[in-house]
Amino acid sequence: MILKRMKVLTPYELYTNVYIIQDEKTKETMVVDPGAEVDKIIEMLDILKAKLKYIYLTHCHGDHIGGVSELQKRKGGKILIHSFDAEGLTNPDISLTNFLGIDASFEPDSRLNDKDLLHLGNVELRVIHTPGHTKGGTCLYCSKEGFLISGDTLFRGTWGRTDLPTGSIDDIMNSITDKLMKLPDNTIVYPGHGKATLIKEEKPIYLDLQPRLDD
Repeated sequence: MILKRMKVLTPYELYTNVYIIQDEKTKETMVVDPGAEVDKIIEMLDILKAKLKYIYLTHCHGDHIGGVSELQKRKGGKILIHSFDAEGLTNPDISLTNFLGIDASFEPDSRLNDKDLLHLGNVELRVIHTPGHTKGGTCLYCSKEGFLISGDTLFRGTWGRTDLPTGSIDDIMNSITDKLMKLPDNTIVYPGHGKATLIKEEKPIYLDLQPRLDD
């Protein structure tokens, strides 16, 4: 399996992480949250000789979806998002596209739900519904490779904003404590913004109400 992280600059000078996941044997590939700089993403896909199967959206906010239409037009792939966030793709009050200065309005090809399984060749990824940042926010978990793509639910040392449309502080805390903190300690967390972390490094914040202690 190949996992690539790309940092792209969206309008409003906001950096977002894009992830490319590929099964090396079949070249089946997924792009997660193509928020901007589509040429840069496609350059990497071409280097990998990728067969783009899925464009996966962890949630509907404009900084994560800005490049979706162009990417699909040029490279194909089915657009996937949780059923609760599908509405936000065409509602700028939820997606914040007008506020961010992003032109993005499209329909997903498939609507996902909690515990759905996605496959890229022999790579299996499980959808974890983690409402809180948005009501249809999700994470992607690969148990075999030991990683989680957390979108804007969980960051290094903190959690996603809950003061935006459909957000909820109670929901995000329940999502993190009841679902994410139960993953194996050595699970690598790849967030929608910023640096990676490990589940065990975040546990003190949510389970013991202690600040993160970095070396």
